Amino acid sequence: QVQLQESGPGLVKPSQTLSLTCTVSGFSITTNYYAWSWIRQPPGKELEWMGVIAYDGKTYYSQSLKSRTSISRDTSKNQFSLQLSSVTPEETAVYYCARLTGALDYWGQGTQVTVSS
Repeated sequence: QVQLQESGPGLVKPSQTLSLTCTVSGFSITTNYYAWSWIRQPPGKELEWMGVIAYDGKTYYSQSLKSRTSISRDTSKNQFSLQLSSVTPEETAVYYCARLTGALDYWGQGTQVTVSS
């Protein structure tokens, strides 16, 4: 069974870099034609897709976040990670990782990240 689990600090200060890791079990992140996404949902707002890393390591980012976002992976640990720099309090949200294959079919439970001094 495919499972995803987000981990990382729950509190980040403004202007600092948010770093999260998604650990995947039950499925290899290098399996052909699958990709691995980060999505977030601020309180009271809609889900926002942030970016994705594909099975071959290629990355694609939301245009609005591209300059501040980096997604990487550690295939030896079957993990992929998100870094978002220069965060603001408005980026307080629940951050999710998910598998993408046509649709986002498996999701982590989400992790709350609060941006505050």
